[in-house]
Amino acid sequence: MARYTGPSCRLCRREGQKLFLKGERCYSTKCAIDKRNYAPGQHGQGRRKLSDYGLQLREKQKAKRFYGVLETQFRQYFNKAARKSGITGENLLVMLETRLDNVVFRMGLASSRKEARQLIRHGHFTINGNKVNIPSLNVSEGDVIKVKENSANSPKFKEVKEAAVNAPGWVSVDFEKLEGKILNYPTREDIDIPIEEHLIVELYSK
Repeated sequence: MARYTGPSCRLCRREGQKLFLKGERCYSTKCAIDKRNYAPGQHGQGRRKLSDYGLQLREKQKAKRFYGVLETQFRQYFNKAARKSGITGENLLVMLETRLDNVVFRMGLASSRKEARQLIRHGHFTINGNKVNIPSLNVSEGDVIKVKENSANSPKFKEVKEAAVNAPGWVSVDFEKLEGKILNYPTREDIDIPIEEHLIVELYSK
């Protein structure tokens, strides 16, 4: 399966903001944005005014990189969002937000979306008691995501119990049981990533 294998911090520098792709490193003084807050490459420090198309493209790239989705899959999400009733941009963000890898990250069961994808692929989680290893799977209201019993005693998940981070209001998490439940689908107000989704809609509507 195709995936980005280059340096994660380069993506943050290209977008000019933290995408929180490397877990704890993003909150430390080692963060690349704190050290070199300009685009990578020979001309990264040059100033250039973006056209309307350039602004739209940057928003799309930013959304893809936040959620770890490549171009073809992102376009498929957009097409599905456009066919649904409601606001296309918000539909798109809700579909991305309810991917299993993002939900595991939001629940605090992984330190980054990248780590969440790895843990899911290695079979450490179940949904409603059924083993799952597909990070792109979309969850539904009422679904219960839980760490498998034989994985719960690993050092990684012991750290998760101790950290017990705050989860968004559309999920509930029991860190002692290492499980969480989808209370409802997130609204636009619940999605705190800095993306102007209308620019993505304008880009694909051309």
